[in-house]
Amino acid sequence: MQDISGKRVAILATHGFEQSELEVPLKKLREAGAEVEVISPEPGEIKGWDEKDWGRPVKVDKTLDEARPEDYDALVLPGGQINPDLLRVEKKALDFIKSFWNDRKVIGAICHAPWLLAETGIAKDRRLTSYHSMKTDVINAGARWEDSEVVTDQGLVTSRNPGDLDAFCEKLTEEIREGRHERRAA
Repeated sequence: MQDISGKRVAILATHGFEQSELEVPLKKLREAGAEVEVISPEPGEIKGWDEKDWGRPVKVDKTLDEARPEDYDALVLPGGQINPDLLRVEKKALDFIKSFWNDRKVIGAICHAPWLLAETGIAKDRRLTSYHSMKTDVINAGARWEDSEVVTDQGLVTSRNPGDLDAFCEKLTEEIREGRHERRAA
């Protein structure tokens, strides 16, 4: 994994995040040298979903009210069915995500997290992947869906499921190291 010391990464999540899709990027990005903070609408802890039941809680470092997008170099959006569904009705969460895209920063989204890319309009005219059951949602949002372990489009890194986490984290780290990305019309 590449060295991204000095980079700051936000992981935006709430209750029902897929356990591995938050914990693995958190661990791997920290191992690569990044300072990583978990951001959530509520303070304290958020509880994950681990395959078929509730998983372990994860400490929230900052609430959405406390976090400022300009303080971070990249954003990670873990999946799970519950987490992105709850976040996509939170205006502050959507505004937070849009700020990263507008500032040409890296955004990583895995599994069901592309729902957030659809809700914010970021998916439109982009190549991306997602959990297979979301293919139609992603296409209806104007994206070009691909069945690949990791798809990158102008700093937008997407993957399908927990089985893709190694490729997702490796590509995410590479994109964070490269920094800001030019955005062009599709």
